[in-house]
Amino acid sequence: MDMMTFTEGQTEVKKVEVSTPSRNGTARMRELTPAQRRAVMFAQQQVLRARAAKKAKDERQAALVRMWQEEDAETTKPRTVIRKRETMGEVKEVSLREAIGHVLRDLRTHDHKTLREVSEKAGVSLGYLSEVERGQKEASSELLASISESLGLSTSQMLRMVADYLDSVDA
Repeated sequence: MDMMTFTEGQTEVKKVEVSTPSRNGTARMRELTPAQRRAVMFAQQQVLRARAAKKAKDERQAALVRMWQEEDAETTKPRTVIRKRETMGEVKEVSLREAIGHVLRDLRTHDHKTLREVSEKAGVSLGYLSEVERGQKEASSELLASISESLGLSTSQMLRMVADYLDSVDA
């Protein structure tokens, strides 16, 4: 390798010898202690694991984006609303808690948010939020306010949407 040094008015070129390993990295590995070798191997394994984890995360994200795009394509088609459920020949109306759950799930999925994201932001357990969305649990007014705020709505806006849904079901 050539190095250039500048002095007053003249330029000097000096030859500097750099030892290059005969094989990629093997000369450096020979100089390491066994503990250092283990540390290097561990670090390399960690890098490989991190790359694999990042690849898996990117694949999951791509799958979610594809799913959301398919879902958005489906929502542009005319949507049929389930008006009433029939159970053993009887017509059963949708309960308020089922309507609230339906609206909350609809809002969450249209915003492309996961149950985990909404539950963490609202300060509600994931399982409880899931049960509320499925219409299995009654939610308190404080809980509904927290969930609707985490979805970017006021409680009154969310309740208007529930009322509109119930009107569409009764119609």
